[in-house]
Amino acid sequence: MGIVVTGATGHLGRLVIADLLERGVAPDAVAAVVRSEEKGADLAARGVELRVADYDRPETLKAAFQAGDRVLFVSGADVGRRVPQHTAVVDAAREAGVALLAYTSVLGGPDADFALAREHQATEELILASKVPYVFLRNGWYSEVYTAQLPTVLEHGAVVGSAGEGRVASAARADYAAAAAAVLTEEGHENSAYELSGDTAWSFAEYAALVAERSGRDVVYREVPPEQHLEILAGAGLPRPFAEVLVDVDRAIGRGLLAGTSGTLARLIGRPTTPVGDSVAAALAG
Repeated sequence: MGIVVTGATGHLGRLVIADLLERGVAPDAVAAVVRSEEKGADLAARGVELRVADYDRPETLKAAFQAGDRVLFVSGADVGRRVPQHTAVVDAAREAGVALLAYTSVLGGPDADFALAREHQATEELILASKVPYVFLRNGWYSEVYTAQLPTVLEHGAVVGSAGEGRVASAARADYAAAAAAVLTEEGHENSAYELSGDTAWSFAEYAALVAERSGRDVVYREVPPEQHLEILAGAGLPRPFAEVLVDVDRAIGRGLLAGTSGTLARLIGRPTTPVGDSVAAALAG
């Protein structure tokens, strides 16, 4: 029996493994599911077991899990292809007899009515039908989704969106990683669904003001109609289907669906969540 992290070489997976090791989990009790040993070489150097598997190759997932494992199932990144991928993961976990399957879902779960939530909702249904003990980590937005765009924001002096006065209770990716590590190492979380978000919800106008303050540059929020927002994103090189998803998320933000501040994330990690201003400062320094 051990702790298994899928998507282990991604941004979230690496943070979860680092958190587990900092908590004192022995490296040889942690397994990283990776698509190639080369990508996981740094994890192997720390004593973490590598298990090579690919969501798109169900046959490889048979060796990814063992009876009694506590698994963090990081959702796939291929929007539009995740249901068959996730079906393969859930099937493999069930057949192996894992003790816990913690899935990185979406804030709102079955109540989320935006397009990006649909594959997460389908995956939650798959997990419930599997009868595997579960935890749904219904993650809100990562602050890094926005701070990753700071070079473009600073170049144009504007945060562009179509969310109106909607607010986002984001948290740092490391906060969500700490929550995942907590449910993997603590008892009493089985068959729970956690709505996870930051302690404070901010508007895009407030975010633009924070960027201006921390960077010393003139930055404003520029509200545009959804149709224009879509064309701006597509013109910047984003695949149109993904750009459509992002514009739909802004509509959800405008409806208040990503503004909840339940405090659950802070309770799980035992500290306040990271303020978005701190994430902006870290991105600017980096």
